[in-house]
Amino acid sequence: MSPNSPETLPARSLFHFAFHVTDLDEARRFYGGVLGCREGRSTDTWVDFDFFSHQISLHLGEPFKTTRTGRVGDHWVPMPHFGLVMLLPAWQALAERLQAACVDFVLPPQLRFAGQPGEQWTMFFCDPFGNPIEVKGFASLDGMYAT
Repeated sequence: MSPNSPETLPARSLFHFAFHVTDLDEARRFYGGVLGCREGRSTDTWVDFDFFSHQISLHLGEPFKTTRTGRVGDHWVPMPHFGLVMLLPAWQALAERLQAACVDFVLPPQLRFAGQPGEQWTMFFCDPFGNPIEVKGFASLDGMYAT
């Protein structure tokens, strides 16, 4: 068993994030179908998903405005955004799943900070409502806060 497998990671708090979408059926197709998230409770105005062990609540409404003002290296990324940190094998599987679904990437899957502390794989994409999501992959979670 890897020292960074889910079974050996220290228990941590999980996040809950609620945000707007304009169509719950389309949200179900993307978050449930494309990303593979399990649907939880719902009403006619919102739906919960298990977002890789975190809870997201998608409510009907106007999505938040974003702009590409976050400079990371040579790239400008959408702000605000939310996302995940995964171990590299899970990140690679998700990248392949998104590519197979022909997701339009803001920043396609790529290595960032190669050979430096904090080396990571990253990808940015938006849900169908323009909500930006970043997913980072690390060979070891020990490098997540490396300086």
